[in-house]
Amino acid sequence: MAPTLEDSVTSPASEALNAPLKSAPALVAPEPEHCPGPESQQAGKGDACAGCPNQQICATAPKGPDPDIPIITERLRGVKRKVLVLSGKGGVGKSTFSSLLAWGFAGQARKGKIQKPKTELENGSAHNLEVQAPEEHDEDMEDEEDEEKEITVGLMDADITGPSIPKMLGVDNETIHVSSSGWSPVWVSDTLCTMSIQFMLPSRDDAVIWRGAKKNGLIKKFLMDVEWGGLDLLLVDTPPGTSDEHLSVNSYLKEGGVDGAVLVTTPQEVALLDVRKEIDFCRKAGIKILGVVENMAGFVCPNCRHQSQIFKPTTGGARRLCKEEGLKFLGSVPLDPRIGMACDYGERFGEAYPDSPASKAIDEVVRGVGKAVGIEFED
Repeated sequence: MAPTLEDSVTSPASEALNAPLKSAPALVAPEPEHCPGPESQQAGKGDACAGCPNQQICATAPKGPDPDIPIITERLRGVKRKVLVLSGKGGVGKSTFSSLLAWGFAGQARKGKIQKPKTELENGSAHNLEVQAPEEHDEDMEDEEDEEKEITVGLMDADITGPSIPKMLGVDNETIHVSSSGWSPVWVSDTLCTMSIQFMLPSRDDAVIWRGAKKNGLIKKFLMDVEWGGLDLLLVDTPPGTSDEHLSVNSYLKEGGVDGAVLVTTPQEVALLDVRKEIDFCRKAGIKILGVVENMAGFVCPNCRHQSQIFKPTTGGARRLCKEEGLKFLGSVPLDPRIGMACDYGERFGEAYPDSPASKAIDEVVRGVGKAVGIEFED
């Protein structure tokens, strides 16, 4: 039976959703000035804890790293690449671009080997901070034999309160199937699968009104309980900002390694202001930035093919930002009204309109991201 957020179903998924989540203890008073932190090893034991109303609460709160992280790492062992799609600003078309990126990779013919960067985890560290994809074979790269010639992609919708990926992929009426080995992702095609909270809502228009701990718990279930299998690439579409969902995804994937992040912006300075914050977040969190995509960079008329600047790059746009920050500029994707139509109908835009300038730009971005994570396409 499919898990929902309405019924109390006696199934593994229902039990998992209702299980207590690890979160910060509920304090009865503000933290004192020299508080060691309610989740630190010294919580409730330090000198500053003496006489604090929270002392007993902090002393009995769970300590240390999340015990489920090794389980997540093992579950995702077959996933060769994990890439986050981030945007500091809402409304820049990040989810739309995530779906286009997933379609762009899925089913592509690739060479018989994927170059897998050696992670620092193999050398005793948990982070994979420097992933390089050289043009020629590098001694820091490992070749992985794989008989499957088509790229298989998973797209995880981590936007808990605004899930739109299922609609864009044309599977918004599907539900999650549960087996003894976990939750099965919804397969859009033979080479593309997805997972979203949208599949669990009693009604497609129901709001998800959750605080951070509940959202983080579901993200953990998406990573720990979903049978992602042997994917070549797992894309994680995150909500705007640098908050709970981003911290959770990074923490849960840290041990297994995040291969990098693609940042999506629009040309105007208002969007770039928040992208700079996203860049700062990635650097502080130790997430490698694969590059920046400038979305909605001009409007292409489908009749005359003339391109107009809707959002003018008043400060140089994403290209100048990348130059200033020392990042790779992955490309500019122009507006095309048919993209919105394709997403509304769950169609593959690049397949329906291969001659569109937007399709060609997306293809260049796909190849740029593929090169950054060591995926080489057949010519």
